[in-house]
Amino acid sequence: MDRFRMILQYFQSNSESVMNGICGLLALASVKMYTCFDFSCPCLPQYNMVYGLGIMFVPPIALFLCGLILNRQSLVMLEEWRRPQGRRKKDRAVIRHMCSSIMQRAMVAPVVWIIVTLLDGKCLICAFSSYVDPEKFVGFANASHPVQVQQLLAKVPCKDDELMRNDTSRKAVSRYLRCWSQALGWSILLVLIITAFLAHWLRPCFNQAALLQARHWSNYIDIEQKIFEETCCEHSRLFAHKCILHFFKSMQQEIKLHSFSLPCEGESAEGEEDHLRGITDQDKVNQLLKMWCYEKPPLDVSQATQR
Repeated sequence: MDRFRMILQYFQSNSESVMNGICGLLALASVKMYTCFDFSCPCLPQYNMVYGLGIMFVPPIALFLCGLILNRQSLVMLEEWRRPQGRRKKDRAVIRHMCSSIMQRAMVAPVVWIIVTLLDGKCLICAFSSYVDPEKFVGFANASHPVQVQQLLAKVPCKDDELMRNDTSRKAVSRYLRCWSQALGWSILLVLIITAFLAHWLRPCFNQAALLQARHWSNYIDIEQKIFEETCCEHSRLFAHKCILHFFKSMQQEIKLHSFSLPCEGESAEGEEDHLRGITDQDKVNQLLKMWCYEKPPLDVSQATQR
């Protein structure tokens, strides 16, 4: 369990290379999931669109949420946005930078899923086969009753259906919708590539100092939170150690017989007192944690350094 926790903490670190690796793994996982998924359209007019669009957009939502969960900065950004003003001002530019970075990484896997489904074409064929104009296709234009036409068009995605297996009109509708689906997929991919290209090359035209400051302080907020949590864990361990020693103080003789070592009262915990900084009861601990949440200290340690 400890090993799993260490691995999870490593992957939740603020390292850009690690987060980019996670985004890449999610994107590859989305492609693998789609290729392994058994797509089976219901071929019913009232259910085709729900099923096709559901397969196209529901898994991307799940992948987007997974990207937010795995990104440690998402929680840090929310805490920074919602925290009281306290003695430290909140920089909106830093919060915007963190939000932009989080969203860009979380959107990679969903966009890959949507583009793959569009290039494959099955979802769009299933969703919109019932809405194709039957007059454009000879086999469906000859049908007399509109309900019958809708039922036949809904069976276009079903290659194994006896009525539609060798029907040339079914193949024509399928090709027509697949062409539209692939055109839409390539168009989205082209727009994303052009957007990324412009964002990369136009970035030097903006205020580089402001961008550098936002990146620096967003990293600082994340690192500060991690160091605070590590310090709290260390203090908790030392405080628990002192409480346990106090509890077993009346059993010193038995503990010595079992080869447990207790610190002498004279040397009792100089280091522990340094670490705990006078925190000797639960109320003080709660008060300090409350002060950290509601009154973040200002980012100025010059006076403390002079002292």
